[in-house]
Amino acid sequence: MRKQQGSGKQGSLGRIVRRATGAGVALVMLATTHGCSSGPQAQPDVRVGTPAQDTNVATGQTPLPPGSSVDQGPKNRSAPTRVLFVGTSLTAGLGLDDPSLAWPGQVGHIADSLGYRIRVQNAGVSGETSAGALRRADWLLRDTADVVVIETGANDGLRGLPVADLRRNLIEIVRKVQQRQPAATVVVVQMEAPPNMGSDYSLSFGRVYADVAQATGAILTPFLLEGVAGVSRMNQPDGIHPTEEGAAKAARAVWPAIRAVLDQVQRTQPAL
Repeated sequence: MRKQQGSGKQGSLGRIVRRATGAGVALVMLATTHGCSSGPQAQPDVRVGTPAQDTNVATGQTPLPPGSSVDQGPKNRSAPTRVLFVGTSLTAGLGLDDPSLAWPGQVGHIADSLGYRIRVQNAGVSGETSAGALRRADWLLRDTADVVVIETGANDGLRGLPVADLRRNLIEIVRKVQQRQPAATVVVVQMEAPPNMGSDYSLSFGRVYADVAQATGAILTPFLLEGVAGVSRMNQPDGIHPTEEGAAKAARAVWPAIRAVLDQVQRTQPAL
């Protein structure tokens, strides 16, 4: 992330399992632990996409935030596409009143508004490095996903962890997905290191994501926080985590890449 220092807020979402159903999108929030510790993360006591109970069921379509300029697309009747988002506090929605307003949920809102039927599975964990995401990968892949979106590296950059380790961890995560879920499409989200780490580190860090995508065949998105990082009104008081508006802008930044994947996946799924 750019122009950001320090650690995230302390706190916990506790054991949250939310499922929101609308015209075409379902959202499952997995339990997340907030903080910036680098130790092993506690595992949720529910499986991906298998909530222990359904709470706060919402029906109807969620409107896009004001100013959204997402193009209208054709409606389709393909089976719901299961999209697993693996990520950090940015994905988990740290600090938001409703974690479903984090960027994965906003991607779901956009998809729903355009007629793409998807099931968002949010597996964000605050404070997690790429090494932590790698440790969780086998557990997360116990259930089947059609698309796996990987957002990791932000905490590596904040801590100045070796770029070579980030590259190795990302490649191993992608390959685990490809081995465990060979039919799934893998999407890697571009992240950037804060400028205070120095230009050499920042340049090397930024290049990792394209290198990983080329080495593994994963799809690469633009920088998640383009137009958000360093913009005060787009971020919470900590200057690190997006507001609802910032999360919506982040979702729009990566939507074109995710939409292209959904177009391909939903063409191969049987019609209802």
